[in-house]
Amino acid sequence: MLLPVPLLAVVGALSFAGGGGGRRWFGGRGASQRAEAQAAKDAAAAAFYELDTAQRDLRISIETITAVDDSPAARRTASDFSALGQRIDQVSRDYITAVDAHDLDRDDLDAATASRARTDLTRAKEALERTKADLDRFAQGLGPLLEQAETRLARLAPAVERARQALLAASNALDAVRASGLRADDLAARLAALSPELTKLNQGAGQHGVQETLRRADDVLRRAEAVRGEAERLPERAAEIDRRLVSLRTRAQAITTRAAGVEPVLSELRRRYSAACWQDLQPVPAQAARDVAQAEAKLKEAQAAREEQRWPDATSLLTTVRALLNTTDEAVSAAGDRLRRLDEVSYDQQKEVDRTRFAVRDAQRLAMAGRNTPDPRHARPLDDAVERLERAIAGLEGRHPDWWHFLSETEAVRQTAARVVQEIREERGGGAH
Repeated sequence: MLLPVPLLAVVGALSFAGGGGGRRWFGGRGASQRAEAQAAKDAAAAAFYELDTAQRDLRISIETITAVDDSPAARRTASDFSALGQRIDQVSRDYITAVDAHDLDRDDLDAATASRARTDLTRAKEALERTKADLDRFAQGLGPLLEQAETRLARLAPAVERARQALLAASNALDAVRASGLRADDLAARLAALSPELTKLNQGAGQHGVQETLRRADDVLRRAEAVRGEAERLPERAAEIDRRLVSLRTRAQAITTRAAGVEPVLSELRRRYSAACWQDLQPVPAQAARDVAQAEAKLKEAQAAREEQRWPDATSLLTTVRALLNTTDEAVSAAGDRLRRLDEVSYDQQKEVDRTRFAVRDAQRLAMAGRNTPDPRHARPLDDAVERLERAIAGLEGRHPDWWHFLSETEAVRQTAARVVQEIREERGGGAH
């Protein structure tokens, strides 16, 4: 029997196309277009893989930076990476769309379709490659930030360990102090306050962040070392307070004894010199008695603070005692010193005059050095000082001269001369530079 003509034509066409298996093959240019499209698809896939890998690697670097750095530069870098990520998402979607749009394994793929597929896939590959190049340039600019972040990360574990060791050393030092009989309650409280910080350190940077953990580790280290240092010094501190208590008690007793000698000195001053020479010293005996009594009361308070191991209070009280005794000592010494100086000047006033004139002349010679006329800023106070000295000398005339006023005036003149000398030297020293 003869087959219908259309069916024969189809069979003939299948035979011509390659025989068995049913695939419709086209040769020549058509086969070349399919191969080129497949090559474009493979190249695009490779570009997509490279971009995806680079983005993943760079994301790790960005996360490293943002974990330890909240500076404007780091925040700007994270923002730029996010914007770049949006571009990557877009070109990736375009690539996937191009792949999905063209099935290169279709039996009926014609040359025109294969050509379009090659064009679309090549375009997608080029977009992926351009974005990859931008990503690479962005990564190259991260060097300083990334290096700084990695340095901080490298510090993390050692910093936490140092903090732990410092806490252990502080605890051991505190135990040793307590074993010697000292309570050190304030140090124990300060050490106990670090316990929550240690808990947070143990929870790690994953929960609290790298930068915050580094800050906490440094803070714990500093505070623990301070506790350890104070604990180790505490026995010596207690011994020093004990020594000061004894020393200040002895000094208070000595000043009390010396204060008893002030009244005879005042009597001698009243007998031999005018009232102006000793009136300001009249309150000294009573004031010395009050100051010593106050110092002794503070010493008792300091002793109680020492026994209760309130070290800061004991130290503060002893400082107050020392200041009181210094003031009293100076006042008690002033009476005897006044009598001595008055005796010296009343016996030989010329020695004081010569000493003062020498100071003024020395200042005048310096003011004239290298000049024809002195600077008025220097000459005027020196001239005034000379006049002041002459008035002081003239004031000694009479039956009961005010020797103390005379001594006060000569001292003031010498101070004026010394001040002018200092000003001249500072000015000339500055000009030399």
